[in-house]
Amino acid sequence: MQLDPKVLMTVKNLPLLAKTVVDGFMNGLNKSTVKGPGLEFSQYRSYQPGDDLRWLDWKMYARSDRYYIRESEIETSISVRFLIDASASMNHNDNGVKKIDYAKFLTASLAYLANTQGDSVGLYTLANGGLYSMASKADPQHLQRLFYQLDRIEPSGKFTQPVHYKELFAGTGRKELLVFITDMYQADGEITRLLDSLAALKHEIIVFHLMGRNELDFDFKGYGALQDMETGETIAINTQLAKKEYQETLEKHLADIRMQLLGKRIFYRMISMGQPLDEALRDFLVQRSLTPTPLQRRGA
Repeated sequence: MQLDPKVLMTVKNLPLLAKTVVDGFMNGLNKSTVKGPGLEFSQYRSYQPGDDLRWLDWKMYARSDRYYIRESEIETSISVRFLIDASASMNHNDNGVKKIDYAKFLTASLAYLANTQGDSVGLYTLANGGLYSMASKADPQHLQRLFYQLDRIEPSGKFTQPVHYKELFAGTGRKELLVFITDMYQADGEITRLLDSLAALKHEIIVFHLMGRNELDFDFKGYGALQDMETGETIAINTQLAKKEYQETLEKHLADIRMQLLGKRIFYRMISMGQPLDEALRDFLVQRSLTPTPLQRRGA
């Protein structure tokens, strides 16, 4: 069951919303197409030296006198840290849904899904150069606190790189995944610089880039001017004359972002706010299963 974001706006309880979205997603998921931690058993493979002996299937050994590993079992939980862009531009409204609302829906659903996988989850918000930190934990009470803090986020000010950005990773050697939800609006490359700094720390990063359908289609009917939510600057527009040039420029802009992040080994997904959350949930599960262990990260 895929829920339209406008329908989700009617659900005022974030825990209920997250459970509804994830339950519907998991019920419709073809689990044979997505391997990884936390999913159902997928297949056997031959034992290789260095494999964790906990995942040997002794019944298969008894039947075949050969060693087999069961793939797609949970080998270890990971720490998932959600970073929310809470600058003023996240108040952008598309057909009754604000970017910050969609970011809350997405974060709540991903956190709920991660918690069901046995992962610890943390919440971080960026606005006006400040970084709100809620450390990563795995217990259900912590998840409820995350929902509470998530619901309280009110976008304001400009996006600037926080001084203590290294707090986004624990540095414990545990598997870590950072999920950054943003509109990628930057006046002078500040988001790019932050991602450069984070990528240098050698952890896995997913960027979910939120865009309104009205931004993608340049559909601002009835408006003769647009206002920058972070600077207050306004520009006059002629939607008919500007649309073609705008869409060509936007296409190049999105392609440039994708290539830049690919070069940093950062997973990137642009999400239209008119679409359900399923694609993002699927991307998260796949990326979670690909997150390397500390030994793999060091090249062992």
